[in-house]
Amino acid sequence: MPAQLTSVMERLKAVVAQFTLAQRTLAIIGVAGLVLGMVALSSWLTKPTMSPLFSGVSAADASAIVDQLNGEGVAYELADGGSTILVPDDKLYATRLSVAAAGLPADSDGGGYSLLDDMGMTASEFQQQVTFQRAMEGELAKTIGAINGVEAATVKLAMPEETVFVAEKADPTASVFVQTKQGVTLEAGQVQSIVHLVSAGIQGMDPSDVAVIDAQGRVLSAIGGAAGSGLSDQQTGEYEQRVSSAVQTMLDRLVGPGKAVVAVNAELDYDNTDRTSETFDATAGVPPLSSSTTREEYTGTGGTPVGGVLGPDNIAVPGGGGAGDGTYLKESEVLNPAVNKVTEHTTSAPGSVQRQSVSVVVDAAAGAALNMVDLEALVTAAAGIDPARGDTVQVSRMAFDTQTAEAAQAALAAAAAEEQAAAQAELIRNAGIAGGVLLLLIVMAIIAKRRSSKARREALDLGELQIVDEPRLPWEPTDEALALPSAEPAVDEAAVRRAEIGALAEEQPGEVADLLRGWLVEGSKR
Repeated sequence: MPAQLTSVMERLKAVVAQFTLAQRTLAIIGVAGLVLGMVALSSWLTKPTMSPLFSGVSAADASAIVDQLNGEGVAYELADGGSTILVPDDKLYATRLSVAAAGLPADSDGGGYSLLDDMGMTASEFQQQVTFQRAMEGELAKTIGAINGVEAATVKLAMPEETVFVAEKADPTASVFVQTKQGVTLEAGQVQSIVHLVSAGIQGMDPSDVAVIDAQGRVLSAIGGAAGSGLSDQQTGEYEQRVSSAVQTMLDRLVGPGKAVVAVNAELDYDNTDRTSETFDATAGVPPLSSSTTREEYTGTGGTPVGGVLGPDNIAVPGGGGAGDGTYLKESEVLNPAVNKVTEHTTSAPGSVQRQSVSVVVDAAAGAALNMVDLEALVTAAAGIDPARGDTVQVSRMAFDTQTAEAAQAALAAAAAEEQAAAQAELIRNAGIAGGVLLLLIVMAIIAKRRSSKARREALDLGELQIVDEPRLPWEPTDEALALPSAEPAVDEAAVRRAEIGALAEEQPGEVADLLRGWLVEGSKR
């Protein structure tokens, strides 16, 4: 081992040996935290980025795919309740190809047109028809399941048998069961899209013959085209909210926010009405479509019948008998005039407004300068009021009770102040903890530095202290004079010591000062 490394290890051992039990505990905790942090950071840095291999797969397909990945030794993760499988980015496409080569996902739950691939040549006509119907149901269910918010869907088709022994052919019908994701509610437009998707996929199916039911048992679309109770209530609420928002926005600009209240009550017609009417109109001056004329004429002689000629009430006219000229003429004309015919076929879609009423209350203080007649006219126009169908509007000016609003405002202000105080206290506490930890680290660093400085202290040999000689008389010889000449020049050891001490003081002034201070303390104690 190199000498420098050995010296560093020895110094480290010396420093650790001088630690107290508490310092050793803190040091061990700090080292352990540092090691754990480095391990977590390295694992996070080396963790591969995961991408979805397949999403929205069934439980059976997910199990088969996981077995395939375990057999190939590919790391994976499951998400979305096991319906999404994640694999590393660098192995995404290769793994997808290998899994597809194994025939996965097989989609055993959805069925679809894959059912027709396994049909044998000896299948009967009934088996072929049932299998085709199952395939259609599976394909429609998978398509509906791809709609945003739909977790699973099931489609059941009622296909009437084609036969020539019935006078009227029955129309096909369908029922759709939809299970939405947690917290998701299908809108009216989504329900209509499901209805039209199913009806357009089946030949001869009318949109009114599709029923849609959700997982809560609510009828979203009933047979006959009528919306279910849940959907109708939703549509009514959306209409009322839309009208109320339009009126409220206008009033907020006039009297200010919170100074007016709007209530809308609407009745929508969800009956599907089909009406056919024919109108005939004979127009004058138009040539007839067809005409026919009959003329009978007879000329000759003949006698008067016996008994005379009958007059009114079958009474014989006296003298009515006599000779006549025997002439007879009869003419008749038949005309077929042109008549206008108008046939009107009207289908009323459900959801039209039958009647609505709007009630508006304005604060007396804010609306004191408003003309109530003009305000009522504005509300009537904004809400689309139609007096012909019985719509009503009522606009009033009353004093508002602001105590609840003021109490709520005070409660909100108090809650905001309390939240701000809690956040400030949390910030101060975190800052105090951080400052305490930083101070502890600084203290530990200072203690470690002092201990290392003490460990590096060296003993200085200052030599023997010379006694100051007493003054000599002029005639007394000096030591230099009495000293015998030597072959080598004398070395001044005191000067050498002083030079070493000066050099050490320049290199390590702090340690020399601590050493001298320690000597002074020890001398004062003595």
